Amino acid sequence: MSGAMLFIEDDLKTNDTQVQVLAGILNICALVGSLTAGRVSDWAGRRRTISFAACIFFVGSVLMGLAPNFATLLVGRCVAGVGVGYALMIAPVYAAEIASAESRGALSSLPDICISLGILLGYVANYLLAKLPLVYGWRAMLGARAVIAIGVFAMPESPRWLVMQGRPEEALAVLRRECETEGEAQVRLAEIKTAAGLAVDSAPGVAAPKSSGKGVWKELFLHPTPPVRRILVAALGVHFFNHLTGIEAVLLYSPRIFKAAGIASRNEVLAATVGVGVTKTVFILVAILLVDRIGRRRLYLSSLAGIIASLACLGLGLTVVERSAPHYAARWAVVLAIATVFTFVASFSIGVGPVTWTYSSEVFPLRLRAQGTSVGVAINRLINATVSMTFVSLYKAMTIGGAFFLFAGLSVLAAAFFYFLCPETQGRALEEVEQVFSHGWCAHRGEVPAVEMRKSTVAEGNAKAQP
Repeated sequence: MSGAMLFIEDDLKTNDTQVQVLAGILNICALVGSLTAGRVSDWAGRRRTISFAACIFFVGSVLMGLAPNFATLLVGRCVAGVGVGYALMIAPVYAAEIASAESRGALSSLPDICISLGILLGYVANYLLAKLPLVYGWRAMLGARAVIAIGVFAMPESPRWLVMQGRPEEALAVLRRECETEGEAQVRLAEIKTAAGLAVDSAPGVAAPKSSGKGVWKELFLHPTPPVRRILVAALGVHFFNHLTGIEAVLLYSPRIFKAAGIASRNEVLAATVGVGVTKTVFILVAILLVDRIGRRRLYLSSLAGIIASLACLGLGLTVVERSAPHYAARWAVVLAIATVFTFVASFSIGVGPVTWTYSSEVFPLRLRAQGTSVGVAINRLINATVSMTFVSLYKAMTIGGAFFLFAGLSVLAAAFFYFLCPETQGRALEEVEQVFSHGWCAHRGEVPAVEMRKSTVAEGNAKAQP
């Protein structure tokens, strides 16, 4: 959409207000999708919900690709937004539930790397398709996204959802494919049953309490236990601050930012956005390698340090360029503004981006996970929509440099929030994470020996599994 908007303005003669609505409406509709996706996934299963999301997104992309006017384009964007809301909620939940404790951080970050690859392919497609006639170029940019809606039909169902539905034998079959030994599979099945409120030796066909998702919102918002209340604040808080760093403004409006920094031609602007996509993808790959080694907290807080420094320098560079005479801006300011767009994207992608989705999908107890995550995603989309629908108006009101100084200040608040209210979850089984939040608000430091405890438990399970 970032590249397509350049051509939509010329072809459909849209104004700044329409451009902002077009940019942000996807996230408003994604909010609706994410709020309904939690209950749907509790009822129909994680795998079917992913397939449903792909189908919705496919329809929306086709509508945008064939849109003859702004109204149809907006409808297609709305439909695609519902699919995005479903996918953003269910993908990290599915990845967290299918992964082991030792690799959950990396696997839960895979949805984010897939999003980044999609953004990169979008930037590359924009650059290549810009050479088509105006009437076809932007439609091809938007319609081509329909190809990502295939390939989700061969995945196994989440073993945790299967246990909740009273299907432990099917869950064990999935766990045997994931685990290295029979003993580890049996231990993980027992842990899942306990977390679901079932006896370890419960018979097949006995569903867990709240297996259909009823009563979850009461437990989350009306009568939460102290650990659940802390989990709710942490999970919703990371989503709240995720887009207040300004990442959506940079990704969606990067062509305008590069123009403000002094890059003149349209081809140069689109080529620079490809560089943004490459940077985002590369650094998320780095994050996947680090998140299970150094932990969520170190990665997130280090990432925020880079974000704050980059946003402050970006604001300074753009302010100097904006106050200079046209084509006579100080070269150092132009270089600083362009370079810090890339350092900002790199800093966000190595920590705040992937850790937000990993952390929020792993902290909720099993009975609350799907619908709790759906609320977090709804907040994420709401803030995303707010930023994307107001950024142009914001920088016109307070200058483009001032807008990024504002994002820098909000990122400082995000760092304080995560430091004080979000304990470490690295290396813990999903069934153990609730215990981490039972130690009070100021338990910053997570207990590291969780992996070693699990290894000894698995060893005992292996010994029992041997005849």
